[in-house]
Amino acid sequence: MTQYSAGTVAVIFVSTRTNVDDTGYNQAAEAMGELAQQQPGYVGIDSTRGADGLGITVSYWADEAAAKAWRCLLYTSPSPRDRT
Repeated sequence: MTQYSAGTVAVIFVSTRTNVDDTGYNQAAEAMGELAQQQPGYVGIDSTRGADGLGITVSYWADEAAAKAWRCLLYTSPSPRDRT
């Protein structure tokens, strides 16, 4: 696991996958990761998923302002699937 500097802000996303629309979910997750990397203050991302479908993704941001900007972007942007 990567070590991040003090003051780094973590944004945690927890989801439970079903077997519905695997392709769509994977495309949306990939698009979201690519979008995050383009944002000011992006530091990194870690993700894991268990056999039961429970997943945790943690994105890391340089400061609280960058993390809040990411959250605002997610809530105001169309779904990644809608961008194609």
